[in-house]
Amino acid sequence: MNSALKPLILVVDDEADLVTLLRYNLEKEGFRVQTAGDGEEALVAADEQTPHLVLLDWMLPLMSGLEVCRQLRRNPKTRDVPVIMLTARGEEGDKVRGLNSGADDYIAKPFSPTELVARIRAVLRRASPALAEELLRFSDITMDLAAHRVRRGGRDIHLGPTEFRLLRHFMQHPGRVFSREQLLDIVWGHDVYVEPRTVDVHIRRLRKALNETEEQDVIRTVRSAGYALDENTV
Repeated sequence: MNSALKPLILVVDDEADLVTLLRYNLEKEGFRVQTAGDGEEALVAADEQTPHLVLLDWMLPLMSGLEVCRQLRRNPKTRDVPVIMLTARGEEGDKVRGLNSGADDYIAKPFSPTELVARIRAVLRRASPALAEELLRFSDITMDLAAHRVRRGGRDIHLGPTEFRLLRHFMQHPGRVFSREQLLDIVWGHDVYVEPRTVDVHIRRLRKALNETEEQDVIRTVRSAGYALDENTV
């Protein structure tokens, strides 16, 4: 891909080691990276060259990430740029505040680079479909949407239509927990009556197909809540 066509990610964080790590992993995945160490620098950088996405730390010197997000939303140039908040704050109320300030997604530290890249691709796909690849990736799993093909660690995975839709939804929203009812609405549709327990059956089928040769189970069961795609399932 021509470097000018690669999505530009603005990384806003005052932790130099983390910024170095993020730059390395993002550039390795084909993104261009611009960095800013505080909120004021971030607003200037975003105004001068509009990024395709902003990775924004909650705790910043001079100006909080929440305020940076609000100001990005007020600027006509950056109003529609997706924002992912990086935060050590895991409380539900803080996540809601972040989303209410205009963030499109949030990811709590510490996080795996694989999950972060997957979340970035998912947000870019929703915001700018033209930028998104036809390939979804998570861990060692790749999903080719155009060819309707799934591979894990170099081997083909054979999925039924429902399992394919389930996996596609999980790969578009890695790390997020979805209840059975949410999955029914998203995968089966609002107008189809299916028992919630049917979701469990298809999750079992999906797990069996993905973990055929004893690979790590990437589908996490969250008791009384639902399911998520997560590398740290143990």
